[in-house]
Amino acid sequence: MRLSDAPGSFARLASAIAEAGGSLGAIDLVRVEGFEKIRDVTVLARDDEHLAQIVAAASGLDGVQVEHVSDRTFLLHLGGKIEIRPKAPLKTRDDLSMAYTPGVARVCAAIAKDPPSVWNLTIKGNTVAVVTDGTAVLGLGDIGPEASLPVMEGKCMLFKEFAEVDAFPIALATTDVEEIVRAVEAIAPVFGGINLEDISAPRCFEIEEKLRERLSIPVFHDDQHGTAIVVLAAFLNALRVVGKRPEDVRVVMTGVGAAGVATARMLRDVGVADLVGCDRSGAVHLRRDDLNPSKQAFASWTNPRGLAGTANELLAGADVFLGLSGPGAVTADAVRTMADDPIVFALANPTPEVLPSEIEADVAVIATGRSDYPNQINNVLAFPGVFRGALDVRATAITEKMKLAAAYAIAGRISESDLSRDYIVPSVFDRSVAPAVAEAVAHAAGSA
Repeated sequence: MRLSDAPGSFARLASAIAEAGGSLGAIDLVRVEGFEKIRDVTVLARDDEHLAQIVAAASGLDGVQVEHVSDRTFLLHLGGKIEIRPKAPLKTRDDLSMAYTPGVARVCAAIAKDPPSVWNLTIKGNTVAVVTDGTAVLGLGDIGPEASLPVMEGKCMLFKEFAEVDAFPIALATTDVEEIVRAVEAIAPVFGGINLEDISAPRCFEIEEKLRERLSIPVFHDDQHGTAIVVLAAFLNALRVVGKRPEDVRVVMTGVGAAGVATARMLRDVGVADLVGCDRSGAVHLRRDDLNPSKQAFASWTNPRGLAGTANELLAGADVFLGLSGPGAVTADAVRTMADDPIVFALANPTPEVLPSEIEADVAVIATGRSDYPNQINNVLAFPGVFRGALDVRATAITEKMKLAAAYAIAGRISESDLSRDYIVPSVFDRSVAPAVAEAVAHAAGSA
């Protein structure tokens, strides 16, 4: 804020902030310029809209100029959220001669003679590339590679924080499948694994498939498999709560994109046979003539009875609703037609497919993708441990067996005595989860 250096200037500003409903925090004098003072003023606001109201109230005062507005979330991102630091000191000529020339030449020659030694003598053995094209970022959609970077940086933070894996964001300025595949192939020598992130369906399936064929390091599309792993863990524990078995339940799912298809596959792997997926046009079945190749393939191994209809209609008598779509996909009234002790996973973020507050008295277990409700389905429970385990044993791929092992490891972090309708998945801050997942994944990789 730039304020005229006159009696009462700041008092008028403080009054305007209070009248706009803001709570005044720290007040710091930055500098004095002639007859004006530059102050940094911290205000607590409810949300972006409220902040705009406070700024408007302050800007309307005589002798007051708002020079810049930011918030603590933006401040956290200033300059990026990650950095690279050296692991060895570089203080003397001797340090330099070993870290760089001439000593480094001996290490390069050793790797050239024995290529697998790159895993021990470089960062490769503990480094993952987080790769995106910015086409399916959070709930924002296709916002481009630059705008995706804050999310990718955040992903890298989670890798480091929960599994001590060094990850680096790679945002590609292309949406062409073959160009993406070639770019990742070209950078693969640096990395021990590839985490594909926020790439729209159905291209993400083709990109992952091609990279898995061409690379000898793990390739993992987290939006598919990370989601599926955590959903399966929560699903298994929810069934424990209500006393039902995977092979006995009817599942209705909305959303047959990347996460939906991968989740359905994992549910099938644990015995679920009666699963119907729905898109905006209703149940996905082989009689429909509007299905793309991905949905046609999905229809070939789901919906065994060939059911048609809307998701709301199909919920009648179902045991489980699994929402991987968007707000309003089903109604509360339809949920009330489900079987006894129904399970509802409404995972759309930030607004679930059906609001928990509307159905909490009618269902046995509810899970969402939000942190302000119990049972948050969050991929951070999976991907750090999955890559930690894969890197530890130098796995060449993430197999179905490894993904199942990860899901069972997450589910197993909740004991029988602690299990309840409001506690079917561990907290994202449970530091025992990633090591348990890593151990299970490494064992599954070794026994494959």
